Amino acid sequence: MSVKIRLKRFGTKKRPYYRIVVSDSRNARDSKALEEVGIYHPIEVEEKQVSLKEDRIKEWLSKGARPTSTVKKILNKNNITIS
Repeated sequence: MSVKIRLKRFGTKKRPYYRIVVSDSRNARDSKALEEVGIYHPIEVEEKQVSLKEDRIKEWLSKGARPTSTVKKILNKNNITIS
């Protein structure tokens, strides 16, 4: 099973917010996730945009989960290194 850390979209039209989730790469974007590890709200002010569970993200990365390019940018911006 290939596991990815990716965004799951919520919100209304033109007012999105996202949950950062760990899920099977074969599942659809908004399907059931293995675990929710953070939120990303791009419309909020800079300080409130991202909330992460860093310990859980690091654990999933150590198990071999691969972040998508957007999630990788969010993690790098919040000083979480990806090996």
